[in-house]
Amino acid sequence: PRTKPRALNVALAEAQGELFTIFDAEDVPDPQQLRLAAARFLREDADLVCLQARLVIDNTGDGWLAGFFALEYAGLFDVFNPGLLRCGLPIMLGGTSNHFRTEALREIGGWDAWNVTEDADIGFRLVRNGGRIADLPSATLEEAPRFLNAWMKQRTRWLKGYLQTLISHLLAPHRLLREAGPVATLTFLVLAFGTLLGTLGYPFFALGFIFAILNGSLLNPDSALELLLSATALTLTGAGVCVVFLVPALGAWRRGAIDLLRWLPGLPLYYMLVSLAAWLALIEYSNRPFAWNKTEHGLARSSRYRKPPA
Repeated sequence: PRTKPRALNVALAEAQGELFTIFDAEDVPDPQQLRLAAARFLREDADLVCLQARLVIDNTGDGWLAGFFALEYAGLFDVFNPGLLRCGLPIMLGGTSNHFRTEALREIGGWDAWNVTEDADIGFRLVRNGGRIADLPSATLEEAPRFLNAWMKQRTRWLKGYLQTLISHLLAPHRLLREAGPVATLTFLVLAFGTLLGTLGYPFFALGFIFAILNGSLLNPDSALELLLSATALTLTGAGVCVVFLVPALGAWRRGAIDLLRWLPGLPLYYMLVSLAAWLALIEYSNRPFAWNKTEHGLARSSRYRKPPA
């Protein structure tokens, strides 16, 4: 297949260094990032096999889509992923600004050349092999798609890849549990299956919740069963509000990008688009499971962090 993971396998076969780093072509990593990663690997035990740097959307001035994307990434890479890693839990790697021990990659046979989210897959395979992933607090500037069509293709590929990764790891569930352990396995299922299930069901749950509020059934249950259902719905909604609003808001604050908070009220509508991408991913998996929707870059018209040339 003509995919990124196949190209990475070719590079891995030729690599001679102890460390292996991935940068996408459009990335602008912090100039000290390679030194920071190398120093971290020298300090840590050999079980540390991967570092994930923090991805930051640079073209935040390119419209509403880039704004939502930047807010989403702030929550993911400045709050959510570092929190999981600090607790010793696996994450879905970001696909770029990943720093690996070369030998650890070779031990697991490199990347799955057919997986369209090779990053998510290889991160968990490293964990299954006894490896550990850690956060690298160093920024890499990324470019968000400016146009909805490009964004939709990219997000559809990501979610299709999550489905691929989930299925491939669940082909032998007993082996998965034995290799990863119960906590890491549960975390993986929440991240992969939970993301897919949540995005697919999000519109139905949201509309159902609004309808239940409007007709009064949620706040005025008539039976013990309705009371239980109402309490469950309110609890899940409260947890969802924390994830949808508080995590991105905290990420924007930590990133020093408070102006991104203007996009916060629109996140529920943005996630409707994510849900559409999930349904498209489900359809695409059934007829084009290995098709790679490439994302065109180099179209950004704004830059938040890059300094203009002198």
